[in-house]
Amino acid sequence: MTIADSQHHASVDILVDARGHRCPVPSLRLRRALEACPDGGVVELLADDPMARIDVPHLISSLGYQLDLSDVEVATLRFKIRKTPDPNPVASGSSGPDRV
Repeated sequence: MTIADSQHHASVDILVDARGHRCPVPSLRLRRALEACPDGGVVELLADDPMARIDVPHLISSLGYQLDLSDVEVATLRFKIRKTPDPNPVASGSSGPDRV
């Protein structure tokens, strides 16, 4: 591991290596890691399924989390997701704002 690699991974709380797996496995593993990650933590996903380029940003958006990095290194897609506290209260059972 180079110095750049160690600095890159230093801010990651959970690394999910889903290379070699096809849809929907990368997204399922990412969701499970986000559930285990503390609020404010960072999950990094490595995937080589081309569908992850579409599926992961869609999943992150639907969960209300922040995609900090989306990158391609050779044939590997790299996503860094920051877990924010209670990102989507409507999805977690809240009825949302009152409407008049």
